[in-house]
Order: sequence, then structure tokens, then C-alpha cells
Amino acid sequence: MSVKFAKEETPSIPLCIIEAGALEDWVANQSAPVAAWLKTNGFAAGLGEVCPVPDETGAVMMVAVGYGRPSTRARGRFHLAKAAAALPAGTYHIDSGLEGAALEEAALGWLLSSYRFNRYRQQKPNAVRLKVPKSIDAARIEAIAAGEVLTRDLINTPASDMGPQELEDAFLALAAEHGAMTQVIIGDDLLTQNLPMIHAVGRASDRAPRLLDMRWGDTGPTLTLVGKGVCFDTGGLNIKPGSSMGLMKKDMGGAATVMGLAHMIMTLGLKLRLRVLVPAVENAINGSAFRPQDILTSRKGLTVEVNNTDAEGRLVLADALALADEETPDCLISMATLTGAARVAVGPDLAPYYTDDDSMAATLADSGAAVADPLWRMPFWTPYEAMIEPGIADLDNAPSGGFAGSITAALFLRRFVDQTPRYVHFDIYGWQPSAAPARPKGGTGQGARAILEALPRVLNL
Repeated sequence: MSVKFAKEETPSIPLCIIEAGALEDWVANQSAPVAAWLKTNGFAAGLGEVCPVPDETGAVMMVAVGYGRPSTRARGRFHLAKAAAALPAGTYHIDSGLEGAALEEAALGWLLSSYRFNRYRQQKPNAVRLKVPKSIDAARIEAIAAGEVLTRDLINTPASDMGPQELEDAFLALAAEHGAMTQVIIGDDLLTQNLPMIHAVGRASDRAPRLLDMRWGDTGPTLTLVGKGVCFDTGGLNIKPGSSMGLMKKDMGGAATVMGLAHMIMTLGLKLRLRVLVPAVENAINGSAFRPQDILTSRKGLTVEVNNTDAEGRLVLADALALADEETPDCLISMATLTGAARVAVGPDLAPYYTDDDSMAATLADSGAAVADPLWRMPFWTPYEAMIEPGIADLDNAPSGGFAGSITAALFLRRFVDQTPRYVHFDIYGWQPSAAPARPKGGTGQGARAILEALPRVLNL
């Protein structure tokens, strides 16, 4: 679906955004009829509260929108989207009360509040439109919203219609839209091209595993994005219980997120050379499935003892990261719905990330805060390296003990990146468990907007 602002020439109703602490002064500057109307309707400028104000004919001439208090706003984001859901059908423009980053967040949240996943059931479209605020870059906000919509649609599509082939189709369509070059390595060709762990994880499925590779741009610094594309994860022979398998259509959320980010980058024409790698597999079960205690040899030559076939995401990412690292890009970022331990640590709303580059970590943290895309830095804690060394092989894909699961997974991945100067790994959730302003229950992007905001400083664009 397309999410865009209303056309500039469309007649619109002004929105006055009012903080609770400023309400008294604001009302004092209004006409007596407006002040009386607000008082009669008990308008208190609570967060998301709306009060349409009629003119003498009864038509809505303006809407007072509550912005609450800073302490209340700190408990969420995209607050104007909450107000949008309460407004009557029509076209609106923000007349006063917001500026700068808050205005951009409000505009983006409004666009995202119109998202509907309509592939299987038509849902009522949002009849509340917003004209672009004059002080913001409409093309940029629309590109960001479109990238997020792509991510949501990919994650929300069930595995019956989003297997490795369908993910490839979406990947190639994205590349074609932006004139990017692509290469796809499928099935046993993964072995001849030295991508053995991607093959091992996906070989039990009747939907062949593959590596998707996209390149775009011919000038500027190099950025490589790697996204986990496990289209469905049964857990393999260490099969998941039903309660844990219910959301596994979202196990390609890392791939969906880097594809959404790539759309943003290419649409905005950033002056960089972009590469996107997605190992697309289904972790299924048949007689050829890889087994606990198997030892796999990776592209990098490191051997891996498989102690849990449900820790497959790091295996496919490892081969893709080793391939990416061979070109030593200026920055390498991996994104994956990798561990339940990350959710235990920070919950569904925060996107934990790992990097050894303190400057980049600070830039990402600042950028996430600036664009309402919350992140949390986690440590590449080197003393835990021994936990991923099983003795019989170089690495263990699932250390016993149950401690520091997200950290040990990140340390595992770091072993496959030793040439690239800046590497960041995101252990995202990719799912909104309950509806929130601008974020319906279902698939969601995490970290992409923060990365986009950080790139000009990280890569000196």
C-alpha cells in the first residue's frame, strides 16, 4: 500500500497542538466563543485528546489537540497518530504547537497510522489525511514511511506465501524498482559457491535455500546490510513447541528490515555504494535435516558444532557475513530476529545493538532518540568468548547454561567479521505485540530509521 500526504491544494482543517501546561495561556488568546466551547467540552489538553471547534455555521473550523505533559509523552511515541484515530474523516494541517524533530515524528506517525495489511482481508481505509507541514522534507518522510510499509508487509505475510522464493521475488522487485544489480545463488550452488551453512540450514525444506545479493550505487563509501531471512523456523530436529512456533513467520524480520532500509536509502539517493545480502531459507525437517552434534564448516573455514538446530539464524548469517567481510566495506550491519534472550533483556520495543565502535554507538543512540526509533546498546563482552568454544570445534552455535544468550549469539557473529572496520549487529524483535499509535499489532521495523539518520555522520556523506 502507498502512504502519502494529502495534496497541498486540498482544503484542510487546522490542528492546534496544545501542551497541558500551556492550555490556560492558549485559551486566553482565543475568542470568547472558542474558549467557551473548549470549557463546555471539558478539553484539558490530555495526550491525544481532540476537540473539534465549530464555526457559526456548525462546520469544523479548527481542532484543538492535546499534547499532554512531557512526563506522559515520555511513555510512548507517535502521539499525534493517537489523535488522528479519534478525528472525523477529512484533511487536516498542523497549524501550531509543533516544530523540528517533534513535527517530523508527528508527520511520520500520521502516515504510518494509515497502514493496513489488506492482502487477505480488506480493512477500512483511513479517511483522515494530513497535508505536509511546510517546514519538513515531505519526500524524505514519505520514503521512510514506504520503507516501513514494505517491512511490515513482508513480515505480516505468512510463510505459505512468503517462502524463500517469494522473498526472492520481493527482493528482485525492490532491486528492479531502483535499478540495482542482483545475483541469486540457489540450492546446491550454495555448496559450489562456498556457502555451506546456508545450504545446511535450508536443505531439509522442499523450498530451496538461497542467497540474495543486491548492489546499488557507484560512488561514495560502502555500506553492506545483511538480514536474516529464515522464512519459517520449525526449530529443525530440536523442534519448537507450538507456542513458540506461532510467530515464526516473522523470523525473516531482519531481511524485511534491511530491505525496508535499502528502499529508504535508494529512494533518497544517498551517495554511497550499497550491498544487501539476505540468506533466505526455511528451517524444516526431513531426512536430510542437519542434526544436533553435527559439525559444519563455514565459508570462513571456522568449524561449528551444532548443539541446537533451533539456533540456525546465526549459521546462515555467519556465511553471509563472511562473504560481506571479504570486501571490507566501510560499514557492515546485520539485522536479525535472533534470540529470545534479547526480548527478556529489553522487551519488544527496544532494538538492542552491538558494536565495538564507541563513536558509532553514540551516533546510533543519538539518532534513535532523534527519530523516535529506540535502541539500546549491548556489550560485545569478550570474557564470554569461552562460552562459544566447545572444544571439539572452533565454535558452538548454542552454548549450554542459559546465560547471556543474546551476547553469545552476537559474539558468534563477530567471529566472522575481522576485516571490516565498523560492524554493528542488531538483535531485533520485528513484531508489535499489541496495538500502539502508528503501530498496529503485527510486523514492524526496528532500527532502520535510526540507521538512516546516523549514516551521514557514520559515513561522512
